[in-house]
Amino acid sequence: MSAAIEFQQVSKSFRDETVVDQLSFNVERGECYGLLGPNGAGKTTSIRMLLGLVGADSGTITLAGESVPGNARRARAKVGVVPQFDNLDPDFTVSENLVVFARYFGIAARAARERVPELLAFARLENRADARVSQLSGGMRRRLTVARALVNRPEVLILDEPTTGLDPQARHLIWERLRALQDSGMTLLLTTHFMDEAERLCNRLCIVDGGRKIAEGSPDALIEAQIGAEVVEIYGQADTAALADALRPLALRVDISGETVFCYVADPAPVVARLRQESGVRYVQRRANLEDVFLRLTGREMRE
Repeated sequence: MSAAIEFQQVSKSFRDETVVDQLSFNVERGECYGLLGPNGAGKTTSIRMLLGLVGADSGTITLAGESVPGNARRARAKVGVVPQFDNLDPDFTVSENLVVFARYFGIAARAARERVPELLAFARLENRADARVSQLSGGMRRRLTVARALVNRPEVLILDEPTTGLDPQARHLIWERLRALQDSGMTLLLTTHFMDEAERLCNRLCIVDGGRKIAEGSPDALIEAQIGAEVVEIYGQADTAALADALRPLALRVDISGETVFCYVADPAPVVARLRQESGVRYVQRRANLEDVFLRLTGREMRE
């Protein structure tokens, strides 16, 4: 079977600025694929091109077996989208939001109403069916937005930062629901700024910067290839630069971000022994993670 999403040598410019530059990636059916990058990296434009909302300047795009933008309408009928910001209708109840949205896919009102209990159970909103959107918490609204994206039984679910602004309990519940969707065979395309979310959910991911792909692979493979070391994360010291200089001979690499020193080490023992000689210094010894990879590849400077 063909991939659920095929992005081949796709480019897009606005005025004189190249936003997406010869970007290629494939998402296999049934996998969760992450599209990661700093602000302005081209993620949103890529998703808009994938949905046929913006035309590419060059390259080919296939979504759910349909060529985009030529067959974008047919492709979108097979896709669910969870936007970055909830756009639920505040004038409708929870159930009405699902029924009305189903009409955009040509689903009859009766059939949509029959599907509502299943969707509410998925989102754990069974006791909120007749509540107005304004009466829901942020986590409830986000779960309703995910449920709404499932009204057409999509083959592919596209999620744009699905847990931004949520508390830990709501995030974990949405993670559980997304994992259940993948276990059922659905394909997920995920953008997120939470590296722990990408590391937990994604089978593979693509890191983009400046519109270009700079790395691709499974989270574990990228961590091993790009970091391949343990990390000692140090903060609370009076002179960050001086401490970093003192630790460099003991580490494979030392980075500074604000008040924090990151030591990448094969053996943390010499660094930890040195830190015990410092007063007021706090540190955490941990395994490398996807955030280390992301910061190494895209830099630690702020992006506007």
